[in-house]
Amino acid sequence: MNTTFLVPRSDIALVGDSWPGHGPTVTLLHAGVADRRGWTSVASEVSKRATVVTYDRRGFGETLPGNEPFTHVDDLIALLDHQQIETTWLVGSSAGGKLALQAAVEMPHRIDGIVLISPAVSGAPSPRTDDLDSEMLEIDKLITREEELGNIGEVNRLEVRLWLDGPRELEGRVSGAPRDLALEMNTTALANFVAESSERVPDMWARLAELKMPTTVACGSLDARHIILRSQVLSTRIPNAKYVALEGMAHLPYLEDPLVVASLIGDALEDDPAVV
Repeated sequence: MNTTFLVPRSDIALVGDSWPGHGPTVTLLHAGVADRRGWTSVASEVSKRATVVTYDRRGFGETLPGNEPFTHVDDLIALLDHQQIETTWLVGSSAGGKLALQAAVEMPHRIDGIVLISPAVSGAPSPRTDDLDSEMLEIDKLITREEELGNIGEVNRLEVRLWLDGPRELEGRVSGAPRDLALEMNTTALANFVAESSERVPDMWARLAELKMPTTVACGSLDARHIILRSQVLSTRIPNAKYVALEGMAHLPYLEDPLVVASLIGDALEDDPAVV
């Protein structure tokens, strides 16, 4: 069973969940179109072999955006300190992957390993035009138009269509409870988004060689083509990293098949002697 906790910050409190378990700690970092609820089924499975922690970053889920300057890595450090977590594995999805990479560079002594799922990477080169899906470019145009018109509900629908279904797939490929949850999570994200202070975000693309901890980079085969290509290159630039293709899934694979993602994390933990 999971328990909910609060991490006090100067202007807000981070809302998180913890699943007590044996072995190492695994901290799950959500995407920019999701919140901690997206990890619930994965966390329940992974907690059979590890303690699992999730939380809502500022402006996501139940965590308020706040009004003071902040960085996500400082909030993450505060969470680890509050929960008395000396070291942890980080599992980061999309924007959560960007945070995982930054934390791994800034405090490598506290990071046992990282699992990156279709991660964003600060400093990564812009994709070539030939690497962009024509379908994604068209959806992006529609999103921009609806944003300009103030149709946030339509923006939400289009973003979920892009990231949950995949740009080359038919809308509604993923249906039912996963889609309902994706729409609900992104509604809050769109309403409450707040940007962190940019001066603390390093050029991670130039510092990937500094990462010495075990690393897995995974990407769904139905994700945007430029994200697949970037993830593949990323796995070659991080020392001793391995790449895993998640067949038949798009940008949010843990909503499609939590057991596959839990297995991905479990495989990464196999070499950790703390795993029971």
